[in-house]
Amino acid sequence: MAEKLTIVVHSGDMDKIYSTLIIANGALSMGMEASLYFTFWGLQRLQKGGLEKGSLSKMHLLGIGKSMMKQRMNKANVSSLERLMQDFKELGGKIIACEMTMEIMGIKKEDLREDLITEYGAVGTYIQEARESSVNLFI
Repeated sequence: MAEKLTIVVHSGDMDKIYSTLIIANGALSMGMEASLYFTFWGLQRLQKGGLEKGSLSKMHLLGIGKSMMKQRMNKANVSSLERLMQDFKELGGKIIACEMTMEIMGIKKEDLREDLITEYGAVGTYIQEARESSVNLFI
């Protein structure tokens, strides 16, 4: 089995996108391969202007929680989602956009950030990635 990480990115919540990218970048930094399969609400973060839009999964507090979290992250020198995503791509990470979700949610290729997406695929694409991976996560 390959030293590879595959993550299904189902949630678009800001904190879960952070967790996804921190784990994936950690795997890449350790010499592993990493693939992210964006589906449902996670896929919305790949839309143009969508990466920083998600709310928190807990303690959203009508937007105040997100602002407080961003302040704390800045104070702790945590990179932005945009920076983490760019690092992921520069380190050789693979991003797969779920075609079925695109159809269900009315998302077109031109709505998405082509600079981030490695390929478009369906469940078979994810299964093949997962089959080749030693670590599989669902976030």
